[in-house]
Amino acid sequence: MIGGLPAYIPAVFILTTLFTVGIFFYAIYRAGIRFTAAKVLLAFTALWIIVQAILAAKDFFQNFDVMPPRTFAFGPLPFFILTFAYLIFGRKFVDRLPLTVLTWIHVIRIPVECVLLWLSEHGLVPVEMTFEGRNLDILSGLSAPIIYFFAFRNGCENRNLLVIWNFLALSLLANVVTIAILAFPSRFQMIAYDQPNIGVTLFPFVWLPSVIVPIVFFCHAASLYKLLASEQPGP
Repeated sequence: MIGGLPAYIPAVFILTTLFTVGIFFYAIYRAGIRFTAAKVLLAFTALWIIVQAILAAKDFFQNFDVMPPRTFAFGPLPFFILTFAYLIFGRKFVDRLPLTVLTWIHVIRIPVECVLLWLSEHGLVPVEMTFEGRNLDILSGLSAPIIYFFAFRNGCENRNLLVIWNFLALSLLANVVTIAILAFPSRFQMIAYDQPNIGVTLFPFVWLPSVIVPIVFFCHAASLYKLLASEQPGP
């Protein structure tokens, strides 16, 4: 039991996080591990997982009185900044990332949504953050293998389908992130006062805003760059 939860909930989430990071590392490896940009991204991600776990174990994120909230300032923000840095200064590396892997990695959003539902049932996140509430992000996970099949069949690449899907899936991600912020016990809280979003401050669920969401965002951003800015995105 972790935090009074059945053991299977943190176990599923830990496996989901490791699976997400594993796929992300595979995409980086496919792009070329010899590149400095690849080594930096690998090292940062690995270090970030460890740092977040240590901070969560010390209850660092459970101080809800500081501004900006530590969960966001010391969680996803640095990873988001790194993503934009790669889109500006590491475009040659981003262009080498395999678009196929950047697409099917989003299946991990299915177990993530299952974990959020379980956390809601145990009072750690509001129902608004689940697919029983206002969060439809599970559709991104369910549609990822379908999009993968139709976008890459017969050795071709349906760029229009991929662009539309990435924008739609990115909007669903933005929606749940907004809900999570508005439900967080801080000055920004506007919903879910009876059941605020506190689960993401606990280990291992702190990896959701600090690792999984940034990786998902990175993959969408890299995909859209390859599809819109690159002349010939790789397979």
